[in-house]
Amino acid sequence: MATKKLSEESFAADASDDTKAALDAIQTGVLTVLDRAGIFAVSDIKTELVAVPEWNGNVYVKGLTARERDEYETAIVQNRGKNIEYNRRNIRARLVALTVVDGEGNRLFGDTDIKALGEKSAAAIDRLFGVAQRLSGLTAEDEADLAKNSESDRSDDSGSA
Repeated sequence: MATKKLSEESFAADASDDTKAALDAIQTGVLTVLDRAGIFAVSDIKTELVAVPEWNGNVYVKGLTARERDEYETAIVQNRGKNIEYNRRNIRARLVALTVVDGEGNRLFGDTDIKALGEKSAAAIDRLFGVAQRLSGLTAEDEADLAKNSESDRSDDSGSA
């Protein structure tokens, strides 16, 4: 298979809309190309104050880090030998426990609180879950992909050679 050397013009033609926007921003001087130090220096985890009238107050919800998202997804898709299970039990409460924080960014809930959070108002938990999904870049398509990938992993383990 031959590789194609990309010129700036052909790269721009083949690029996604996000990449094209980044190239435009770089060319107009709005953005710079980051180096390693620049990437690590950026505070890129968003936090949002969310009203929870069911609890008579407000809480902070933060987006997941990449590591936290991987751990969350790992908790949902579990390997059991040759079987893969898609565990949706307390999925909303699990994400809320990971993302509700105090004013300094420390988790309010531990993993041992997930079951108790599952007993709280569905409206409140669902609202916080939605904000956590948005801040973390989690979409319904991501969840469907997890389920689909777990199904394809199971069929790949059929043992036929």
